[in-house]
Amino acid sequence: MASSSLVFRLHDRGPELVRKVLLERGWKEYDRGEQEEEDWNLYWRASAFRSSDYHNLLPWQRLNHHPKTVGITRKDCLVRNLRRMRATFGSSLYHFSPAAFILPNDHTRFLSEYTRRRQTGGWSAYWICKPVDLSQGRGIFIFEDYKDLIYDSSVVIQRYISNPLLISGYKFDLRIYVCVKNFHPLTIYMHQEGLVRFATDKYNLSSLDNLYAHLTNTSINKLGPFYTTNKERVGQGCKWAMNKFRCFLRSQGINELLLWQKINNIVTLTLLSIAPSVPSSPNCVELFGFDVLIDSKFKPWLLEVNSSPALTLDCQVDVAVKKGLISDLIDLMNYRSIDSLRERAYRKQLPRYHASQASRFSTPVATFKELKSQKTSGSRSSQTPTQKSVSARLVVPAQVKRLVVDKSPSITRDSETIFRNVTSINRPRVVQVQIQIQHRTGEMKKE
Repeated sequence: MASSSLVFRLHDRGPELVRKVLLERGWKEYDRGEQEEEDWNLYWRASAFRSSDYHNLLPWQRLNHHPKTVGITRKDCLVRNLRRMRATFGSSLYHFSPAAFILPNDHTRFLSEYTRRRQTGGWSAYWICKPVDLSQGRGIFIFEDYKDLIYDSSVVIQRYISNPLLISGYKFDLRIYVCVKNFHPLTIYMHQEGLVRFATDKYNLSSLDNLYAHLTNTSINKLGPFYTTNKERVGQGCKWAMNKFRCFLRSQGINELLLWQKINNIVTLTLLSIAPSVPSSPNCVELFGFDVLIDSKFKPWLLEVNSSPALTLDCQVDVAVKKGLISDLIDLMNYRSIDSLRERAYRKQLPRYHASQASRFSTPVATFKELKSQKTSGSRSSQTPTQKSVSARLVVPAQVKRLVVDKSPSITRDSETIFRNVTSINRPRVVQVQIQIQHRTGEMKKE
């Protein structure tokens, strides 16, 4: 008989933080030896799920990834999608990503741009090279001279933002945690806490090979010679919580509200680039890590988007930020007490559930195994004409339908009412932006 507790299933036994948070909330971990294959409520894995995993989802189950989000989480795909959106809707809207090229395919285009910038000179002549299939700063290097560009796999060459905003001489970027609960309509939750990740050596353009001065990846900087040093204003380690960064902005007289508005726009417009191509998966929730760099003119730049952002706890800042993040993420999954019954609950509610699914299943379903079989056979043709229409006719700029924020002054309405403050919610660290995409060419409905 099924347990009365919610059950989580972790792929390859991790991440440990998710296990800890769920066990503290009274969940039980899935045991393959004692439970049936489908007897779980949440399946969490770092890598992508198979198509069959989405097709076979049962009413009480959730997955921690949406299908087909690689369009923004792989470096070369992100470049292609933002380039396409920029060509379609203009650089005045999609101006938040540095010029980028995918080599070897864009080699001629890159060489042309490199030559043009070298002729003009100045700070814009630096480039950063990133392997498309590596993470955590592996394989990244910065160069100024074309002869220093050496690669043996597909890479992204991006204009290096060489005038970053510095704190006491140290470079930093922001890790913004974003949860997408639905792509139809696009529903975005931005966590109010996040990480400020510092380089551990002072920024210096004369030493491009010093990764501790130019990269902010924790996996690199925790190995640096100054990681444990008490650095001026930054302190020990290489991380701040976002709340400390907000205090820094206020102390410097920086227009905090405008900065966060721009970051909100970056997140929204980036997700819009893939929203039409992502199949509707209401039982899925995905956590993204948006890496944003702020330059010396206080303009935010999108560097990359991470799928399955790291949940390791390297310092006390990680504990304070990430534990609350995962707890809030679980809250967003909207589990009900009846979900803990799984098959038993489904048997009791079969007539009601079946009526709501009449458009997909034409005969009563006796067990959840039969439901799984019917969903597998029927889901491949489940895309509605509405979804196809949205895919063909995405229109931006988007008008935001709803924004729920906490009572802190970190985010507020802008002058054009693109963001609208509605109410507070149970978890004040979460911000919701829900976008309703309309199907008629040239229109976005604002409610």
